[in-house]
Amino acid sequence: MIRLVRTTTLTDLYAARDEARAECDRLRAERDAARAEAATATDSAIRAEAVAETQLRQLTQAHADRLQAQRDSARAEGELQVLRNQALLDTEDRAVLRALLRTARRQRADRVYALLRRGQLHSVHASMEAAEAVAEAEGAPRSGWTTLPVGAAMPPAADVPWRVQPLPLGGLDA
Repeated sequence: MIRLVRTTTLTDLYAARDEARAECDRLRAERDAARAEAATATDSAIRAEAVAETQLRQLTQAHADRLQAQRDSARAEGELQVLRNQALLDTEDRAVLRALLRTARRQRADRVYALLRRGQLHSVHASMEAAEAVAEAEGAPRSGWTTLPVGAAMPPAADVPWRVQPLPLGGLDA
């Protein structure tokens, strides 16, 4: 089959083909640019995800460190409060002992009475009655006070819940 085509039609067809090729080339260039942009965006997204994961790990570690610091601070506050209370008790004990010594010096007493609980010093008093009163206030039985005969061996301190021991005040001059 033979077809006759006019020159103007053929020229128009060639022009359309050239336009289609130019359009195809333009679209290919746009496609390549879009692919490059997509690759850049993907790389940026991967880097951003890595940075986000790193920051999440750092945030988690910082949170754990903050919680540990809070626990350490609370423990230190508790220890500080215990030490403050102990210092107050020590100061109070020293003041009481000074007052007892002053009282003993003024009265020119030749002894003081140490109240012992299971062999450990509990307090010091100017009289036997004062020591017994403190022990009774701490829970010692009122009728449990006895004296040992002269020369009798003292029972072990750990076996005696409360004991009043007279102690001489040697070397105290008013």
